Amino acid sequence: MLIALGLMMIATFTFLIMTNRMSTITALTLVPVFFALLGGFGLQVPEMMLNGMKKVAPAAAFLLFALLFFATMIDAGLFDPLIKKILKWVKCDPVKIAVGTSVLTLSVALDGDGVTTFLIVTTAMLPLYRQARMHPATLATIATISFSVMSGMTPWGGPAARAMSVLNVSQAEYFGPFLPTMILACAWVILVAYILGRLERRGILKGGVVGNSEFANAAVFEDDPERIALQRPRLYWINMALTIATMGTLIADVMPSASLFLLAFVIALMINYPTIAEQKKRLKAHSGSALLIVAVVLVGGSFTGILSETHMVDALAAQLVSMVPTSWSGLVPAIIALVSIPFSFVMSNDAYFFGVVPVLAKAAEAYNVTPVEVIRAAVLAQPVHFILPLVPSTIVLLGATQLDLKTHIRCATPWSVLTCLVFIVLAIVTGSLSFNL
Repeated sequence: MLIALGLMMIATFTFLIMTNRMSTITALTLVPVFFALLGGFGLQVPEMMLNGMKKVAPAAAFLLFALLFFATMIDAGLFDPLIKKILKWVKCDPVKIAVGTSVLTLSVALDGDGVTTFLIVTTAMLPLYRQARMHPATLATIATISFSVMSGMTPWGGPAARAMSVLNVSQAEYFGPFLPTMILACAWVILVAYILGRLERRGILKGGVVGNSEFANAAVFEDDPERIALQRPRLYWINMALTIATMGTLIADVMPSASLFLLAFVIALMINYPTIAEQKKRLKAHSGSALLIVAVVLVGGSFTGILSETHMVDALAAQLVSMVPTSWSGLVPAIIALVSIPFSFVMSNDAYFFGVVPVLAKAAEAYNVTPVEVIRAAVLAQPVHFILPLVPSTIVLLGATQLDLKTHIRCATPWSVLTCLVFIVLAIVTGSLSFNL
């Protein structure tokens, strides 16, 4: 009965989210409550929900303050010098434009907000693509696979943060050993951008340089009075030192990550925007997106609390374990990574990381695979996730580039799938994922 209830709960939750019949928060709350009551758990359900939320509270606090910290750094203009140098360097060379797109996306995606990232990238780079007669699908492909590294792999990115919160994995445990994989992943997406740029230069992707203009859309950043008012160029090196110190402390795991980013955020706010009025404006500007993400994490904790304490997850995991030969135990992390590719393509991150990943993690325990490895394996499939038209940031990207979905899927899918496979190999080579034949 528990297996049937668990499968129906996950399937119902996934269906309601994917078909837009319920919002994520509503589905995460009502679906597990309904099936728990159906299973006869009655008055135990509210306590299960609370226990689940208690477990994810530290992760929710970390995510909130990490997002606010990086948003403050972006407001203060920490990455603007790099952005302007990229725009000045690319000129009208398709190879440089493509590589610049990747570097720009990697640079501005630290706050994990896909909508903001894609708006900045398309606003800055699309005029260059048009002038060089490059296909906008090239921009969309490069932007999505580059964003998948920062959004998908960083501990404050949505997918990893969801999984860490429900599996009770610390940010330092996840991030430190995963950092070499992330660095190589960044190098790979830049290499893909270089290859696509070369294809554009040769005219294979309907590219070709037109003229020799040195036009760079730096005016996008220079002419916005509101943006200029927020920048703090005189504090550039102080902000850089604070960011490096924060990241170093996170990797060293010398203090709780939520406390670390709370302190870092408050210091950043006081340094860059010392008056109370300025601080209120910055909090108001970013509180909407941050609050929504934190709410989803807390509600996700409620979902997994019910899934766990009703023992549905145990029953589902036992069923999965019975289907995998014991001789495959050394391949389990790689198998999870490969299975995550189609799951990430057809499912929302909420459905997959709250509904499916906890079951995979429970099943993997039978093969001595730790939850942190399951999380790393699952996030490696993020490059294909942003092909999904239900992702809000993808809709924004397609609208900004005026691409139809069919063209985007046709152009992006081969590179996204290849990128997932390369990420898996990189994770195995760097030791982020175990692999024993």
